[in-house]
Amino acid sequence: MNSGAPGNGQSPAPAVLGRSVAAAALLLLLLLGLKLLAALLGALAGFALFRLVWGCEQRRTLHDQLAASALALLLLAGAALAVFEAFQLLLGASSGGLPKLLQLMADTLDHIRATAPQWMVDRLPDSAAALQQALSDWLRSHAGQMQKWGRDALRVMLHLAIGLAIGMLAGHSFRTAPRAPLSRLAQDRWRQLVLAFSDIMAAQLRIALVNTALTGLYLVVVLPLLGYHVPLALTLVASTFFASLLPIIGNLLSNTAIVLAALTVSPWLGVASLVFLVAVHKLEYFLNAHFVGSRVSMPPYALLVSMLVLESAFGASGLIAAPIYCAWLTRELREGGWI
Repeated sequence: MNSGAPGNGQSPAPAVLGRSVAAAALLLLLLLGLKLLAALLGALAGFALFRLVWGCEQRRTLHDQLAASALALLLLAGAALAVFEAFQLLLGASSGGLPKLLQLMADTLDHIRATAPQWMVDRLPDSAAALQQALSDWLRSHAGQMQKWGRDALRVMLHLAIGLAIGMLAGHSFRTAPRAPLSRLAQDRWRQLVLAFSDIMAAQLRIALVNTALTGLYLVVVLPLLGYHVPLALTLVASTFFASLLPIIGNLLSNTAIVLAALTVSPWLGVASLVFLVAVHKLEYFLNAHFVGSRVSMPPYALLVSMLVLESAFGASGLIAAPIYCAWLTRELREGGWI
């Protein structure tokens, strides 16, 4: 019996357990089809947070309440700080804000025009003003797509917030064991999913540490030894760690920032940085399979197959969900004695 699995005092029949696992698997696939992965992740995070603070004791103590309040305040403060820093970067007078960003882009354009092949130069804007005009034209021609991206981002944030609230409420209701057999089966499936989610997050933390170490070695050690100094290198290394905690999307954001910063130094350094980051990103696929597989005793090839299948069926959402779903199914199959 897996020590991480909940015990309800009486194990269900294998046939009943198998049907409940099959129903849960269909429901998880349905959530992907309905584009509710963000809500599911928020609910899992909320439940895991509640379990972390209140899971060790059956009664709430003052210490628990203070710990929960402090953790909530830290999360809110971190979100507020991230928003504040973003506005400071774009609009702040001390950093130069958006004008400085445009000037960096103009300098990068000059570097590229001076060193790039003629066929590439012929396709570049002639000046900084032409670059700004090209950006404006692109924004106008893609206004509808930009609005869609904004709506999608707001929808994801809303789903995360609602899911977080659902997870916290579920954590409170799960403190008392239900008497109905169907409710007990549902709670068991949910707890196994939360345990799989916790395993994946622990593995993702290790991946973030490896990714940050490689990025720091590249930006802070290798490039300075070669005579290149990327601006805001330490800030980029720190942001890489936090961004790497978000699968796929976080890597895309951090890699874009690093490539843009490298382009301000040299166009060829930007290309070299892109090649380096692509190699690290491919390495993360195998690291993910190794770390997750070793934590949940799952063959790495099984995780890679699940990532391939779910990505083909549901796109980026399936790729993000694949490690969690595969780890959950592995726990259920092992708990039921099927593997």
